Amino acid sequence: MYPMELTAPMAKDLTSYGFEGLTTPEGVIEALENKEGTALVVVNSVCGCAAANARPGAKLATQHSVKPDKLYTVFAGVDQAATAKAREFLLPYPPSSPAIALFKDGKLVHFLERHHIEGRSAEIIAENLKMAFDRYC
Repeated sequence: MYPMELTAPMAKDLTSYGFEGLTTPEGVIEALENKEGTALVVVNSVCGCAAANARPGAKLATQHSVKPDKLYTVFAGVDQAATAKAREFLLPYPPSSPAIALFKDGKLVHFLERHHIEGRSAEIIAENLKMAFDRYC
């Protein structure tokens, strides 16, 4: 578990931008199970690629004219039970932090794993997400 004084600003980076923080397994189930519409879920992390690439890329993508109905985030290494529950919805993909998932009508339709995020700019990640938004949202 990471200290809150370290992770709070990292979580706020997304929640202050309109992402709802999912901190319990029940919250994840309520947000994702059998839901109509689209939802973007960012699996946040303390790593550098979350700070430099994943969070900025997700925020840039949400400025697109077409975007998901709901924006959520879980924080790996902080809200462990919520993250574990979210990862059940991300199967068959293995656990990945950071990661960005797009759901449509409760089904995973687009997923960026850490290896899709690491070493890529926020702009490239945003463009990838915008293409998924155009297709599914």
